[in-house]
Amino acid sequence: MSRFRDSFNIINHLSVARIWNLILLKISFWISRISRISVFFGKPFSLSIEPTTACNLGCPECPSGLKQFTRPIGKIDLALHKEMLNQLRKSVFYINYYFQGEPFLHPQFLDLIKQAKKAKIYTATSTNAHFIDENKALEIVNSGLDRLIISVDGLTQETYEQYRVHGKLEKVLEASKYLVKAKNKLNSKTPHLIFQFLAVRPNEHEIPHVFELAKEIGIDEVRIKTAQLYDYEHGNPLMPENEKYSRYIRQNNGTYKIKGNPGNHCWRMWSGSVFTWDGKVVPCCFDKDAKHVLGSILERNFNDIWSSEKYKSFRKSVLKNRQEIDICKNCSEGTQVWGN
Repeated sequence: MSRFRDSFNIINHLSVARIWNLILLKISFWISRISRISVFFGKPFSLSIEPTTACNLGCPECPSGLKQFTRPIGKIDLALHKEMLNQLRKSVFYINYYFQGEPFLHPQFLDLIKQAKKAKIYTATSTNAHFIDENKALEIVNSGLDRLIISVDGLTQETYEQYRVHGKLEKVLEASKYLVKAKNKLNSKTPHLIFQFLAVRPNEHEIPHVFELAKEIGIDEVRIKTAQLYDYEHGNPLMPENEKYSRYIRQNNGTYKIKGNPGNHCWRMWSGSVFTWDGKVVPCCFDKDAKHVLGSILERNFNDIWSSEKYKSFRKSVLKNRQEIDICKNCSEGTQVWGN
C-alpha cells in the first residue's frame, strides 16, 4: 500500500505540459533506438542534482568516500539551484538530490527541497543517516521531501562497517526511528522511507532479516541493491557468493562479467540529466568523476546544452556501440534493485 501511495504521489506531480513532454521524449527515444539516429523532442523529466561531494564515510567502492575525485569538493549554491529549477521546471517533475557525497552535509540541504516543492516537483534523496537527530527528522518531514532512502547495509556493527567504513549502525537505526516518529507526530505520509541494503559478501546472510527489521521500525519499503565493483573480472572479496545478489555472473573460464546485455540504447540519455554541485552537466549517474562534461549551466542555458553537438554526439555513441563508453561498461540498468 505504501509503495502504491508513493507511486501515486509521483503521478500527482504531473501537469498537462509535463505529460506532453514525457510523450515526446518516449517517441523520440524509440525513433532513435530503431533508426540509430539521435533524435530528441522535449526536455528531461527527471534530474539528479548533487548537493555536495563531501562525505563522512570511507566506503571502499565509492570515489567520494575514498576521496579519489579529480574534481573539487564543494556544495551547491542556492542561487544556482534556483536557476536550474527556473530553466527546467516546466518539464521536470522528479528530482533525485543525490549523485556523490552525503546530502545532509550541505547545511542548507532542506532549503533545496523547499525550493523544488514550490515548483511542484517530486523530491528524493539518499543518506547514510548519520546527521539525522530528533529535531532534524521533524525538519525533514516539514520540508516536504517525498522519498528518503536510508543506507543500512548490515544488521550488526561488524557487518555494517565492512562496507560503511567509519560508520555507526546505531546512528542509522536511531535516525530511522526518529523519522518514523516525526511522520507520526506530524501525521504525514511523506517522506516515503526506504531501507536500501547493498548486498556484499559480508552481509548477504542478513538479507532476509532486513525486511523484519524494517517492519519492526515502521519503514515503508526495503530494496536490495547490487554493488558496483570496479575490479570484478577475476572476482572481488565484496562480491556475494549468491549470484542473485550480485551484479556480475561467473563465466565458464572463471572470469566474471556484468549480467544482462542492455544493448545499444539507453533511456537515461533522453529521460534525464545530472547536475554536479558546481553546475556541470553530465550524461548520467555512472559518470561519478564527471569525465564526460557536456556543458555548464553557469556558461550556457540548459536548452542549448541539451541540444548541443556534444550531447548529440554522446547519444549517438550510445546508439552506435555502448560498450565502448567507459561509464557504460559497469552499468546496472535492469539488474539493480529489488525488494518488498
